[in-house]
Amino acid sequence: MADTLNNLPSVTFPRAGFRRRFGGWFYDFLLAIAVYMVAGAASFGIFYSLIQFGIINMAGYQHDIDVLLNNAGYKYINEVWKLSWVVFFFVYFWAKSGQTLGMRAWRLRVQNQDGSLISIKTGLKRILPTLLGLGNLMVLVDRKNKLSLQDRLTKTEVVCISLESNKGKNWVN
Repeated sequence: MADTLNNLPSVTFPRAGFRRRFGGWFYDFLLAIAVYMVAGAASFGIFYSLIQFGIINMAGYQHDIDVLLNNAGYKYINEVWKLSWVVFFFVYFWAKSGQTLGMRAWRLRVQNQDGSLISIKTGLKRILPTLLGLGNLMVLVDRKNKLSLQDRLTKTEVVCISLESNKGKNWVN
């Protein structure tokens, strides 16, 4: 197994326990809220522009936001847009470096069980069973293997990396 974080041969890190995962989850939760809000601001800017150019009709509403909130189609597209950016945030960082910003702060890394970085496809598979972090509760039950629901379903693991490895040059390059 080669550690792709620092290109060191045969480095094995222990799997992360619940407390450390929770700390990383909390940081990432705050970042996900920020990503969701920025995506929402961008989507409203796009929606406002479409109204101004006459592409979207006000349909009798006085305010732009009322058109968005009272039309199920526009509302659905807006929510999918915002959630897609949150998914992109996680999958991009997982596939690129194995660490989101919250995971980096807590020295955590998601990887395949052979130590290699996960693929975009595996990252997308991890999103749903994560269940807003609730999949990590399984670590409390499985103290021996320390595998969460998403780890089991995607054959991945979250490991605690050393301080030296966390300063690796390959982090989002």
